[in-house]
Amino acid sequence: MTQVATHPVTQPKAEAIERGAVVKTVSLSKSIDGRAILCDLNVEIAAGGYVAILGGNGAGKSTLLRILSTLVPPSSGRIELFGDTATAASVDLRKRIGLIGHQVMLYRDLSARENLEFFAKLYGLKDPIARASRMLEMSGLSARAADPVRNFSRGMLQRVAIARALVHDPELLLADEPFTGLDAPSIASLEHLLAHLNDAGKTIVLVNHDIEQSLRLAERAIVLRGGRVAVDQSTTRLYAREVLSEVLS
Repeated sequence: MTQVATHPVTQPKAEAIERGAVVKTVSLSKSIDGRAILCDLNVEIAAGGYVAILGGNGAGKSTLLRILSTLVPPSSGRIELFGDTATAASVDLRKRIGLIGHQVMLYRDLSARENLEFFAKLYGLKDPIARASRMLEMSGLSARAADPVRNFSRGMLQRVAIARALVHDPELLLADEPFTGLDAPSIASLEHLLAHLNDAGKTIVLVNHDIEQSLRLAERAIVLRGGRVAVDQSTTRLYAREVLSEVLS
């Protein structure tokens, strides 16, 4: 990933924030096999926000992102996205979300270009071929566009997965450990890209194990501990050591 996305912005960040909450959870809880993963979460994220979700292993970070993506239902409580209650049937809401997850969600027998064109068509974009080319250029993968992604390294797969998550220009980006498998230049480029998207008014929710990086990138940190919110503060008021003590205690 050597270049930054250049797709047109639709709205300045200051105007986006005035629209209100993009994400709202109301008494949100999730249990799996009788074990509580998330407990009574009440979180609100304004449009245009850049929020880092932090916590130790098993804190519920990835589960929260999967619920916000509408791929996993909560056990109780509800989520609101863009002001509407979200469920697994909320197809229109899902079109406004981009998800980078632990799984790359690519068809490994298809080429990078074919994957991106497929997802562009899935989202109903008018010119999927042009959009796929643009995303390949953004990802620094134009030279490998025709290669099946099964032959890609983990880092290259992650770059295609990021392009796939952004192909439809989502308003809300849910990123679960998006830097995994990337080399140092690609990490720097992705950091730049996320900042660019946020400046353009996109709302970003980032799950990341690197606390210092998260505090540097995001404007707000939510620390989960035992499935509950332990800390919810502006990153300008936090230091990595303080957050780390909350995560590990």
